[in-house]
Amino acid sequence: MDVRQLKYFVAVAEELSFSQAARRLNMSQPPLSLQIKALEERLGAPLFARDNRNVALTEAGTVLLQHAYRTLEQLDKAEHAIKQVIEGAAGEIRIGFTASVPMFEAFPRLLQDFRQQYPGARADLIHMSTGGQLKALADKTLDVGFLRPSPLFSPPPTLELISLWQDQLAVTLPSYHPLTQSEGGISIGELHAENFVLFPRGLGCGLFDHISILANRAGFAPIVKQEAREGSTILGLVAAGMGVSILPETYSKTRIPGLVYRPLIDKDVNSRILVAFRKEHRPPLLNNFIDMVYAASKRAS
Repeated sequence: MDVRQLKYFVAVAEELSFSQAARRLNMSQPPLSLQIKALEERLGAPLFARDNRNVALTEAGTVLLQHAYRTLEQLDKAEHAIKQVIEGAAGEIRIGFTASVPMFEAFPRLLQDFRQQYPGARADLIHMSTGGQLKALADKTLDVGFLRPSPLFSPPPTLELISLWQDQLAVTLPSYHPLTQSEGGISIGELHAENFVLFPRGLGCGLFDHISILANRAGFAPIVKQEAREGSTILGLVAAGMGVSILPETYSKTRIPGLVYRPLIDKDVNSRILVAFRKEHRPPLLNNFIDMVYAASKRAS
């Protein structure tokens, strides 16, 4: 049976009149009667008991009506769900982000606005390094990424970028360190003999590359005493006296005891948060999210 026959059957079952059902369906009675007859022949049982004055459901018709209601309801739900996907109001997007991104107040606000505007959508949030996000975007296992790349980052031609937020790099020191005695900023050259606690180079971290570039300009390579994959771990190790670090000033919001932050006063110490997504394969929901990112970028500029 097809959906049209099912709708015809429900109309006759509810009206218990072929003529009234035909008017409701905006069709003439003979074609309606033919469709019901074809449905009865397909099922091998009469659905209605008819005489010259009355129409009544048979036992088979009563059973079919119960199933017809459920079937048509499910079809309506499916049509609604598909319409939402087409309009970009439902579906799933996979969003990658580096550890410092949630510390920007605008990030949770962006996600909250997205969920409020598209309650039928699902955002799968994945904490990944910048390098990991770029690989996942290339592998099409990630839809959009919030990156913190190095200043020398050159995007592949397959990606489109939005410059979203920025902050400055800051020197993170244990509170008893001699350099904390000064209230001013610190040049990276003053750290040439220090032990550093940094993200691993192989992690694909744009921050490691940024620090290395600045140190190389000052004529030294950082002495990496300890590596850590999490920013919070780096802060804890610095507080424990394992070394110093350079992190985006956003990390100062963590308020971990035993730490002092000083601005890095060299050139090119601004660190950018970029949003990256593939130029091709842009489903409607992703387009809607990207529109919200563009709006957030304009507010930040």
